[in-house]
Amino acid sequence: MNLIHHYNKKETRRSSLTLKWVAIVATTIMVSFVIFSLTIYSLIKSQSLEQESDVTKNVVRTFEQRLVNINEPFQVSNVVTTLSPNTLRLISGNSPNYNRKDNGVFDDDILATLTNKDINIYIFDPQKNLVFSNSNWVSNEDLKSVNQKKASELIYKTRGGMHFRNAERIYSNDNRKLLGTLIVDNRMVQTNKLLKQLQQSMVFLSILAIIFFLVASYFIVDGIVKPIKRMTKISREIDQDPNARERMPNIRRNDELGELVVNFNKMLDRIQNYILQQKQFVGDVSHELRTPVAVIQGHLNLLERWGKDDPQILEESIHASLQETDRMKHLIQEMLDLTRAEQVDMQFPDKVSDVNEVLIRTVNDMKMIHKDFTINLDITDLKPDTIIRMYRNHLEQLLIILIDNAIKYSTDRKEVNVSASTENKSVIIAVQDFGEGIDSVEQEKIFNRFYRVDKARTREKGGNGLGLSIAKKLTESYHGTIGVTSILGTGSTFRLKFPLLKKKSLTGSQATK
Repeated sequence: MNLIHHYNKKETRRSSLTLKWVAIVATTIMVSFVIFSLTIYSLIKSQSLEQESDVTKNVVRTFEQRLVNINEPFQVSNVVTTLSPNTLRLISGNSPNYNRKDNGVFDDDILATLTNKDINIYIFDPQKNLVFSNSNWVSNEDLKSVNQKKASELIYKTRGGMHFRNAERIYSNDNRKLLGTLIVDNRMVQTNKLLKQLQQSMVFLSILAIIFFLVASYFIVDGIVKPIKRMTKISREIDQDPNARERMPNIRRNDELGELVVNFNKMLDRIQNYILQQKQFVGDVSHELRTPVAVIQGHLNLLERWGKDDPQILEESIHASLQETDRMKHLIQEMLDLTRAEQVDMQFPDKVSDVNEVLIRTVNDMKMIHKDFTINLDITDLKPDTIIRMYRNHLEQLLIILIDNAIKYSTDRKEVNVSASTENKSVIIAVQDFGEGIDSVEQEKIFNRFYRVDKARTREKGGNGLGLSIAKKLTESYHGTIGVTSILGTGSTFRLKFPLLKKKSLTGSQATK
């Protein structure tokens, strides 16, 4: 029950983390959308107010051009007469007389202004009495503007929305005498309606956007967090049981998360391979060291009991113990070489080798060591500057293993042939001996660890059955192949095949190696 409770607490924390990230992502997107919406609304509002300001100023300018021609303070008679004789007919509810040809007929601008329900015109005399208006109602804001000594422009709000008001003191052109005050109150009905509709639309769209972004953020974050939660669960299972085969399924994403899942699975495979190699290494070493340790222990027990008093037995025991010790040393070294061969892709990922150079040097070295053997080298079919992606010491080690193996199992004919050729996009290296040969049944097993075709004779020749295993691991680590063809009593031929590396694909430092 405690474990279940602990697990539930972890799941609750992970769920809280998911919701936290959803909230962060959704809030970020929503704030960005709201800021964008407010910016658009502010731009439209600013442009609309600018247009209404121009309209109001044009109205003020139109009426001012008529009114400045009056010489005495504003009165109903001189204002109406100045604007148009037809003004009285318009105010009384009659239609204007367009048949008159005098100069007092309303022009288009004044007529359009007086009949525009959005614009109220107020004309006051110097004593602040209303002389003329196209509206039956005067607001307090308009009355306050009469007391101002300077022209003013103001935006104010009422229940009906925003108003744009201009107040202008009018002076006569002839005597510069104060005639009165002209107030133009633009109620901006259409603009207020447009801004209100726009505001409502913005609020509605914002609510929809919030809902949409919340849902979208949840699925986006869940799509990211869910694989990570799965990886966390698998990591705990691997931690509890290193041999567990649980892996992340393919999430079919071509992004960083998909790459993370692939690399996560590869990492688990590699870790478990290392664990398996470690177990196999310990098991193999324990198995193979058991015999030499038993031999050494037997000789020491013999010497302890009575052999130390016999010079001949003492010499034989010391000689045998030294031999077994030497064999143990070579065995441990070969086991270490085998382990390193399984990790070369990490240790030497970019090393390259010139096949011609390594072949010539290695064969010459083997000729010096084994002077009683004829070691032939044929590289006529190998192109010059043949480069493969492989650490040169490992290529030498491969050649030494195969040549040493050929010498070890040769019989009467002490000759070894080494050849190399370039075929298509590969290089093939062959090592041929004329010795005992390998039975077809045994050929599939010779690359296994500690496998010996003839264990008795192999022990006499000093072999541990690891050389060909090391050769196979090294070859496969560099994406090559190794194989053997053999006939009993005739000899064997081992072939290595590696992909060629194009010269142009080398870096500057590699090309000089």
